[in-house]
Amino acid sequence: MSLNVSVSLVTETDTIPMTKAEKILSLAQAIADKRPNFFEKKGAGKGDKDTNSFMAELRLRTQQALGGDFSEKQICGNNNLSVDFFIPDENSIIEIALSLRNPNSEFERDILKAIMAKEQGEPVLNLVFLSKPGAIKRHQQPSSIAMKNWVLKNYGIEVEIRELRDKYSH
Repeated sequence: MSLNVSVSLVTETDTIPMTKAEKILSLAQAIADKRPNFFEKKGAGKGDKDTNSFMAELRLRTQQALGGDFSEKQICGNNNLSVDFFIPDENSIIEIALSLRNPNSEFERDILKAIMAKEQGEPVLNLVFLSKPGAIKRHQQPSSIAMKNWVLKNYGIEVEIRELRDKYSH
């Protein structure tokens, strides 16, 4: 009896292609890395300006990197609601939710937008939140876990929270 075994190794020159969603998350991290004061709490006004500048740069860099516009998509029906990024071929919505670490955040509203998009026939299977540090811990509470489980069970939408890393914190 002979046994054929094939082995392949990944070398330093091999690359595993990133999904579009991963690329957007990577671009967001690169932009945050270039802003030493990005993670400081700034309050209304100054914080809003900083967030708007961050989002404008992220939208531009995403369009350049992916060769298409995936931002500010109105996929939630005949209303003015839009999601930050929608990648239809990956069935993914990405919400840049920098204040998700706070007690009052857009968590529930963004989940509702994903549900509304799905009910409009969009192929939404993933909702990825990208936030500043503290969001994951904040949403390990029973109410957030229950909501994530409910939307998965009833709508087939997996909710994931990712955090930007603060390379300037010590």
